[in-house]
Amino acid sequence: MVMTESTNATRSSTPVPLRVAWGALAAFLLLWDVFEVLKHMGWVIPGAFLGAALPFLARLAGLGQAHEPGQLAPRAVPLHNILNRALIPFAIMVVFSFLGDGPEDIAAPFTFGMSWLTSIAFARALGFGLRTPDGWQR
Repeated sequence: MVMTESTNATRSSTPVPLRVAWGALAAFLLLWDVFEVLKHMGWVIPGAFLGAALPFLARLAGLGQAHEPGQLAPRAVPLHNILNRALIPFAIMVVFSFLGDGPEDIAAPFTFGMSWLTSIAFARALGFGLRTPDGWQR
């Protein structure tokens, strides 16, 4: 169901097979996140938590702006759409895979990007994703 003001729908019309694929990716990435945190500890732990929370921080930009239930405040939409693009955390993971002298040097930024991507994948699996300029689901 497409998000419109008249229907007050809260999720996108993403096909079920695509949502299942996002869910499988999210589950795989979550297991990998936990593995990396347990393996490296230290700065990897706050990096993982920050990465997981980052896509939701855009909502803070809309505090105090009126909006309907299920709608994101319009001034928060550009930041929300940037932080919910899967290519950005994936690029962070790839770039940091080639930097540093060893696994300990890249573990925190790599896990940060992977946790960010995990959060996006779970949101997409649940039917949440990018927003229209007026704050409704695409």
